[in-house]
Amino acid sequence: MAEQKKKEYLRKPEWLKIKLNTNENYTGLKKLMRSQNLHTVCEEARCPNIHECWAVRRTATFMILGSVCTRACRFCAVKTGLPTELDLQEPERVADSVATMNLKHAVITAVARDDLKDGGSQVFAETVRAIRRKNPFTTIEVLPSDMGGVYENLEALMDAKPDILNHNIETVRRLTPRVRAKATYERSLEFLKRSKEMQPDIPTKSSIMVGLGETKEEIIETMDDLRANNVDIMAIGQYLQPSKKHLDVQKYYHPDEFAELKEIALSKGFSHCEAGPMVRSSYHADEQVNAAAKERQAKGEPTHNEKMQA
Repeated sequence: MAEQKKKEYLRKPEWLKIKLNTNENYTGLKKLMRSQNLHTVCEEARCPNIHECWAVRRTATFMILGSVCTRACRFCAVKTGLPTELDLQEPERVADSVATMNLKHAVITAVARDDLKDGGSQVFAETVRAIRRKNPFTTIEVLPSDMGGVYENLEALMDAKPDILNHNIETVRRLTPRVRAKATYERSLEFLKRSKEMQPDIPTKSSIMVGLGETKEEIIETMDDLRANNVDIMAIGQYLQPSKKHLDVQKYYHPDEFAELKEIALSKGFSHCEAGPMVRSSYHADEQVNAAAKERQAKGEPTHNEKMQA
């Protein structure tokens, strides 16, 4: 009987090695999250930038609606199953934590809650309103799931008027059925398109992971699809396998390749593109909202935050 061939894994290149920084900013933020019974996608999704963001930039991405996702995407480390919690006091605790941290920019994401009729949109909207009430000068970015394509739910969230609507398309069209659970490529494009139609002055943003087997031509096609649906900001990062149960990495992109993809994205008309091996959807999110604001100012248009404060 022929010997079974052992599975070969790609070795991580030097540019993906992370320098850990666990200073008192990091430990203090971790204690704050635990004391408020809050979750962060930084921890749940094992983000490689957690030490930089928590220890150096003092930023975090809050994950509301619990820590159990109703979907089981093959790239994601967040726990999956049937959620049992829906904490209606969570928006106030998030807002209080934003105030304690004195954040200039807050990112709010959530697990997919396909078990809820409203997809969690009401808690999302209340979180935006609570932050706005207690922290009027903090810009707010929301990163929801597609909410099952129920656009009344999206409208409820957009009515709360976040500063940026971020929804990740994650990968190219061909690989979507293999990579994502329940979500579709076309539904994500429609979700982003509807967001812009509902609130034209709110910038939209999306991101993809590379290294899953896509081609350069497919990445460029995804850029074109996002721009055709008026997406303003794009992020491109390297897929990293969270565990052996998840999809294998097919390729590690060199930093020079990310630099080229960034240039292509900017040439397509994105107001800002963050691209690099360690880039994730919320990476340097504060800089991205500033870039979107500068573009509006250059056109002589008031920024969304200026409208909110008027």
